[in-house]
Amino acid sequence: MNLIVLIIGDITMKNKKIDVFKNSKIKVPFFYPSISKDDQLAVKNALNSPLLTDGPLLKKFESNFAKFTGAKYAIGVSNATSALHLSLKSLGISSGDEVIIPDMTFVATASSILFTGATPVVADIDNDLNISIESIEKNITKKTKAILPVHFAGKICNINKIKKIAKKNNLKLIEDCAHAIGTREGKKHVGTFGNAGCFSFYPTKNFTTIEGGMIITNSKDIAKYVLTARNHGLTRSLSNRFSSGKPWDYDVIEPGYNYRLDEIRSSLGLSQLNRINNINKLRIKIANKYNKLLKNIKGISLPVIKSNRNHIFHLYSIKIEKEYNLTRDELFKKLYDKNIGTSVQYYPLHLMSYNKNKYNNLDFPVANKIKNQILCLPIFPTMTQKQIQYVASNLVN
Repeated sequence: MNLIVLIIGDITMKNKKIDVFKNSKIKVPFFYPSISKDDQLAVKNALNSPLLTDGPLLKKFESNFAKFTGAKYAIGVSNATSALHLSLKSLGISSGDEVIIPDMTFVATASSILFTGATPVVADIDNDLNISIESIEKNITKKTKAILPVHFAGKICNINKIKKIAKKNNLKLIEDCAHAIGTREGKKHVGTFGNAGCFSFYPTKNFTTIEGGMIITNSKDIAKYVLTARNHGLTRSLSNRFSSGKPWDYDVIEPGYNYRLDEIRSSLGLSQLNRINNINKLRIKIANKYNKLLKNIKGISLPVIKSNRNHIFHLYSIKIEKEYNLTRDELFKKLYDKNIGTSVQYYPLHLMSYNKNKYNNLDFPVANKIKNQILCLPIFPTMTQKQIQYVASNLVN
């Protein structure tokens, strides 16, 4: 317990923001985890419990998360990759099947499909960095069993059109919501449009349990499968086995996985969930400030925001156009030399080595163009006005 508190305390000590990779020269880190005193206390209290996994904190976290998103069921798992994997398995996706995903996403979106024996089929993106409707339709074959769109950077993709395509072609729909806790279209939260939604609580996300993820669904059958499969396929949970009957009296329906979410991370998740709306408001406020400071800079395209769709800015992604006096890579170098951390998310999947010779490069005109333009600027809830101004001032031509 003392070690964990020490680590968290060192990160937040005196509220002094240092680069998470201990680069003392960095004035504005690319990201910084938002860990409050309440978060630290929640973890400490959880460590005093005799039950450190499969306990009441997980159940409460799941219940509160379901209420927050408006889903009937929420099941905590070890990370978003396992969430995607179990969601695909619950829908019967297996060898010989194809699942359509966007080119611009983290590799886990594709890997989770490969874990089932199925084949990820990469579709191009639109200028807003979300999956292209036209490319989805182009890639549907007799083998296609599901569409797995990503709500990129915290803004909802064209999910209603994708839902219609899925229904028309009798396809399953799983939403990758790793960037998008708090993202809604109208009053409907992402993850509730399709069969299941998968969330990430990795440290760089708006909401963190350090490592962890969640599956939400309105399907009783999916929830039932995931609850069993995340725990080795056992028919009884740890708390159930030791609270009634013989602890060893259980069955294994089919081989499952060790994809559990423990009480420590659940306690942190509960604490973070209490303030996620405020965290997102702070990120939106920072993004709005960036928009004002950068809108008149020739050659910089700002994030696309569409009406009736909120954007919670997991990423603040700009595009560097030809009119700018530097290339994207030159700007990255300039900002790094000015002690500002930036990143590119992501390098297109179709260009990764493991996809070599699988795709025609000409089928990805938008992704191929944007990969050399996109740059993600620093954004985190505790970012100061001075830091925002400093980043923006170094973007001026």
